Amino acid sequence: MPGFGIGLRGPHMDHVRRHRPDVGFFEVVSENFMDCAGGRRRALEAIAEHYPIALHGVSLSIGGTDPLDLGYLARLRGLAAAVRAPLVSDHVCWTGVMGRNTHDLLPLPFTEAVLAHVVERVRIAQEFLGRRLVLENPSTYVGFTASAMPEQEFMTRLAEEADCGLLLDVNNVYVSAANHDFDPVDYLDALPMERVEQIHLAGHADHGTHLIDTHDRPVSDAVWDLYRLVTERAGPIPTLLEWDDRLPEFPVLEAELGKARLAAAGRDPVSALQGVPDA
Repeated sequence: MPGFGIGLRGPHMDHVRRHRPDVGFFEVVSENFMDCAGGRRRALEAIAEHYPIALHGVSLSIGGTDPLDLGYLARLRGLAAAVRAPLVSDHVCWTGVMGRNTHDLLPLPFTEAVLAHVVERVRIAQEFLGRRLVLENPSTYVGFTASAMPEQEFMTRLAEEADCGLLLDVNNVYVSAANHDFDPVDYLDALPMERVEQIHLAGHADHGTHLIDTHDRPVSDAVWDLYRLVTERAGPIPTLLEWDDRLPEFPVLEAELGKARLAAAGRDPVSALQGVPDA
């Protein structure tokens, strides 16, 4: 999948179809198109004629206790085939219980039992889909006293034992590190970068006592610093800019993606765009 992409949202689809911007790939929220057979689905398939389309889900509930929804997986498999998706991803979380979807990415306790449970479900999902799943570290705001390992160990062992890929959301690492008082660099040092198939970047809101992953503003300077560190250590990894709320005009997203290109090249994106020489 080519280097730098943007999360494709409905208000920007016409712009993309008309102008074909210089973007390596687009990513859509899987659930927005799995059950859609009208004009919006046709528009996505038209865009897929010119760009790779990655799928990013929010309802797989890979950590849940309800049985995996095979109907959901079948629709996801069909959408992936229709747009020739090079990558299908979701989150390491649960989203509901007893058939009720909370429409939130709920945290898991990091225990041996939960790890074994999630590994088995990932294996089942991958076999059904006929492809490797790529799973993201979500931002979290509470933890569990029962947790017996740090998140980065859980993610590492999950990737190795389930033979799945990882989606490294650098902003989520920064948000969770601030909320739970751990070192984000230590987190990154512990991840198996050879398993990271995609990176996400996004903005967050700082509420003083905690951070919230809002996806409604530019990427922060601190997250750019972490992203530069990742690319220095791991080399080029397909990178996506997410912006989901208070959507700006598409050229604003293109400019933000330009910062990612600069950061991946080892430059300070904020200083470079202001014409300030790198230190």
